[in-house]
Amino acid sequence: MTHTLVAFHAHPDDEALLTSGTLARAAAEGHRVVVVVATDGDLGLASDDFRGDGRLGARRLEELRRSASALGVARVVYLGYADSGLGPELHPDPPDRVRFVRAPLAEAAQRLADVLREEDADVLLSYDRNGGYGHRDHVRVHEVGARAAYLAGTPRVLEATVPRDTIARAVDLAAKVYRFPPEFDRAAFGRAFSARSEITHRIDVRRYAAAKRAAMRAHASQASADDGADRTLAAFLRIPRPLFDLVFGREWFVDRQRPAGAPMSHDVFEGLS
Repeated sequence: MTHTLVAFHAHPDDEALLTSGTLARAAAEGHRVVVVVATDGDLGLASDDFRGDGRLGARRLEELRRSASALGVARVVYLGYADSGLGPELHPDPPDRVRFVRAPLAEAAQRLADVLREEDADVLLSYDRNGGYGHRDHVRVHEVGARAAYLAGTPRVLEATVPRDTIARAVDLAAKVYRFPPEFDRAAFGRAFSARSEITHRIDVRRYAAAKRAAMRAHASQASADDGADRTLAAFLRIPRPLFDLVFGREWFVDRQRPAGAPMSHDVFEGLS
């Protein structure tokens, strides 16, 4: 039996980092896969080659389409909101759109619910309540996703995450060979993502690591910088295989409706009729 999986993300490239292996696996197994992004990521960091003419958002949506093609995604939907940005300042809305965090929850949830109903979605992938590392748009994805799934009657919501202790260990190892900038807050990773005890789904995606790498590579703007800074995505793409396959070979999710004490699941569609 085949199912429909809808992955809801804040910006183009988010799909490649947390869920692309699961998307590629679902598509390869014959399921319909749809990616929805709230914003075009027009405030994302990028070199002047990508943003100098003011078309970064359009370029990032095209990068998303290339990523989706590499993963076997059947449809890409942009909800039409503007990127809310990462820094402490929330910029004014552009003339034609509202920034995602300013959008009324009911309105944004209805836009996503319309897609869920149209696709007759069985599973919605969203973010955990921390929004991963805490980006304001990611937190809003969690809120909007939960409301939209309720409105559409989507049977299962899985919150994409990473065990925070795994992230903390990785940061400590990286610090031995990489000098983080002064503003880097190591303690923040103790609050980000999810505790291992909360995780309900651990998905093996090692067979789809090549597709995951291709999805990351599609987002060239997000691996660029004018000041020589080492962008995270660029660093990931320099990891040699098979080490890349090992590092990115699993993806994790939280199902808030799963009974306490239930065994770890290894299939996002397990138990669905």
